Amino acid sequence: MNTPQLFDFLAELSQHNEREWFQAHKATYDQLRQEFEAAVGRWLKQMTTHNPALVGLEPKKCIFRIYRDVRFSRDKRPYKTHFSAYFSGGGKASNNPGYYVQLGPNGQTLLAGGLYEPDKEQLARIRQEIDYNASALHTLLQTPGFRQYFAGVEGDRLKKAPAGYSTEHPEIELLKHKSFIVSHSVPDATARKLDLDAYVPTTFRAMQPFCEYLQEAIEV
Repeated sequence: MNTPQLFDFLAELSQHNEREWFQAHKATYDQLRQEFEAAVGRWLKQMTTHNPALVGLEPKKCIFRIYRDVRFSRDKRPYKTHFSAYFSGGGKASNNPGYYVQLGPNGQTLLAGGLYEPDKEQLARIRQEIDYNASALHTLLQTPGFRQYFAGVEGDRLKKAPAGYSTEHPEIELLKHKSFIVSHSVPDATARKLDLDAYVPTTFRAMQPFCEYLQEAIEV
C-alpha cells in the first residue's frame, strides 16, 4: 500500500471536504480503497495464524465506510479523513473485543483494541474478573512486548466507585472503567515509512492477550 499517496489524498480531502471535490477525485479514492482492502487482507491472514477467532472474516467487511453519518451531528462534513478497519470474532458489528487500525495524516494514525462501551452485562463480568483475577491482567499489561506499544488501559471511567465495590478496593481505578481499550499512536513521519504489513500484525499480536482476557471475562 502506498501510504504517502494515501496520506496526501486524505490531507487534500481535509481541505476540500465536499462532494464536488470528492467526486472529481473518485478514481484516486477507489484505487486507494482497493489497496487498503488488499492490505487488510494481508494483515488478517497473518493475524489468523495466532488468533483462530478471526478465521473466516472477509477484509471488505472489516473496513469502515469513508462517509460520515451527519444526521445527528453539527459537523456536516460528509467524509472522514482517515481509512480504518476493525477485526473481531463475529465481525466489526459484534460486541466482542477486537483490533482497530486507523490510517490518516495530522496525527490520526493509531492501532487500538479491546472493548469500547461494553453492555451492562459485559461490564459487570469484566469488573467481576478484575475483582477475582486482577493479577493476570497486571501481568500481561507489564510484559515487555505489550509495553513496547501500549502504556496501559484507557477509556472513559466513572468518577465514583461502581455499585457493589468499595472505594478502598485495591483495583478501584480499573473497576471505574466503562470502556477497556489500549491504543498506540504513530506520528505521521513514521507512519509514512513503516512496513505496515509487518507493523500492524505485530502490534496486534502484542495486544492479543489483553483482548483474550476481556473475551474470557465476558464468556464466564
